[in-house]
Amino acid sequence: GASGSGKTTLLNLLSTIDSVTAGHIYYGDMDITEFGEDKLSDFRKNQLGFVFQEYNLLDTLTLEENIMLVMTLHRRKKREIQSQCQKLMSLLGIEEVKGKYPYQVSGGQKQRIAIAGILAMQPKCIIFDEPTAMLDPSGRKEVMNNIKELNKKHGITVILITHYMDEAAEADRVVVMDKGKVIIEGIPRDVLSEVETMKKIGLDVPQVTEICYELQKAGVNIDTKILNVNEMVSALCQLK
Repeated sequence: GASGSGKTTLLNLLSTIDSVTAGHIYYGDMDITEFGEDKLSDFRKNQLGFVFQEYNLLDTLTLEENIMLVMTLHRRKKREIQSQCQKLMSLLGIEEVKGKYPYQVSGGQKQRIAIAGILAMQPKCIIFDEPTAMLDPSGRKEVMNNIKELNKKHGITVILITHYMDEAAEADRVVVMDKGKVIIEGIPRDVLSEVETMKKIGLDVPQVTEICYELQKAGVNIDTKILNVNEMVSALCQLK
């Protein structure tokens, strides 16, 4: 959704930062809107992680110390902290910068440290609030690869807020919001082919999808549910 569509409000509700005024939120078979404060606190610690776009790192600590701090605050045993920290840095490919401070590394590396800090909590679900918004294309690619690996290889549920359509195209399910309401939802191929609706609310679609849409409008018999260049090339080669 565009700015002001309700994305952050929805995330704050899902992550229990804000309280609902109507309706219910279910996590699996649990209605978390019925939880008391003690139960909500346990839920936040054991089930849910939240990664912001601003990294949330302490500049006075090394990257390794930032990760270890999270585990210390969550009362992990000292003998577990060092071992778990090494595993997380290895998983995210940041071992070589562990002794540096946040201001000495790239945005992509800082965001991976922030992700490592959340992983130290061992959540079952991680919510990412535009984690690549402040990164260059290289940093965006690094972070998205890490996020996909967390989901596909390690079974962690990922909810990702983004305004980059190429990121949305890689999701299993896309939800489009406007003025606080869900207006489209489904698999990326179906959602992102709704070119007119997306543009009406101020969003783009993948460039190749828009090209196919314009070609079809011009009378070319081509599928508009195309998301990447390889699919585009294949579709063009099949035209007669």
